[in-house]
Amino acid sequence: MNNSHVLKTVILIMVLVEAVLIEEATAHPCGRTFLSALIQLVPCRPSVAPFSTLSPNGLCCAAIKRLGQPCLCALSKGPPISGVDRTLSLQLPGKCSANFPPCN
Repeated sequence: MNNSHVLKTVILIMVLVEAVLIEEATAHPCGRTFLSALIQLVPCRPSVAPFSTLSPNGLCCAAIKRLGQPCLCALSKGPPISGVDRTLSLQLPGKCSANFPPCN
């Protein structure tokens, strides 16, 4: 693992913790597992980076299916996450054959 990758991972974790602190004040379907949900979606990061053309990998699709539609919608409508394209993230269920209804 090179220093650039380590730095990006540390920054991602810091952003995730900040998002959790902001979101704890409001209710969402992920409940107390909001940070856990974000961490579970780390394998999806290459597929949701701005301008990414990568398909989600097996670990990403397993996380999408495990978390379910209400949690994914709460995450997608939460605070911005650095380096994540929301449009691409909302396409993950379809790309993973999760067949969730779209988020409102």
